Amino acid sequence: MRLNNKVAIITGAANGIGYAAAERFIEEGAWVFIADYDDKAGILAAQQLGENAVFIQVDVASRESVNQLVTAVIEQAGRIDILVNNAGITRDAMLTKMTEDQFQQVLDVNLTGVFHCTQEVIPYMVAAGGGKIINTSSVSGVYGNVGQTNYAATKAAIVGMTKTWAKELGRKGINVNAVAPGFTETDMVKKMPENILAQMRSIVPLQRLGTPRDIANAYLFLASDEASYVHGHTLHVDGAIMM
Repeated sequence: MRLNNKVAIITGAANGIGYAAAERFIEEGAWVFIADYDDKAGILAAQQLGENAVFIQVDVASRESVNQLVTAVIEQAGRIDILVNNAGITRDAMLTKMTEDQFQQVLDVNLTGVFHCTQEVIPYMVAAGGGKIINTSSVSGVYGNVGQTNYAATKAAIVGMTKTWAKELGRKGINVNAVAPGFTETDMVKKMPENILAQMRSIVPLQRLGTPRDIANAYLFLASDEASYVHGHTLHVDGAIMM
């Protein structure tokens, strides 16, 4: 029960890695607020996860929506101990074909959304004497990836923001870290042709893709007291694909 009685917000938790994180946090005693844009998937996720899960619809790209989310969590739980900035989208295209709208949409959700959520929860964490902020980067943000100018830019920026916030917020008792997942078996990835999946597995030294639970376990560690002296770090959970 490493998160016993802790209150967590996990964005993008209606499915995939976010859902796995919500499941792990609840297993360890947390009360989890599933914050997601997809209301149907979010309601279903909360039902599946049980009484310690609450769904609140949010558009992280909207400051007003994020403010309403945080206000609702405070009204229901009284505090926020953990924020996992997991929500993200892709709008992949080669640089010469990428539209300004495709570029901006990804920045609005993956980068500005993280800024909105973090800035909104900070006053409550400071008032409580501390908290945990976990941001989701990606190996694409560290090493780049063909067709992902927008996505890689946001995920690289997450690393820089994490380090900056660690320097600013550490003195206030707030740990800030990031996780950089590699190829992970989300529903989207599972729909890829088997020959592509086999190629992806072949270049990972562990010879398998990550599971959402693999990434969720990293979130769990960073959210727990066991990681109280881990700060400003980007934890790669990628099977050493870019070693």
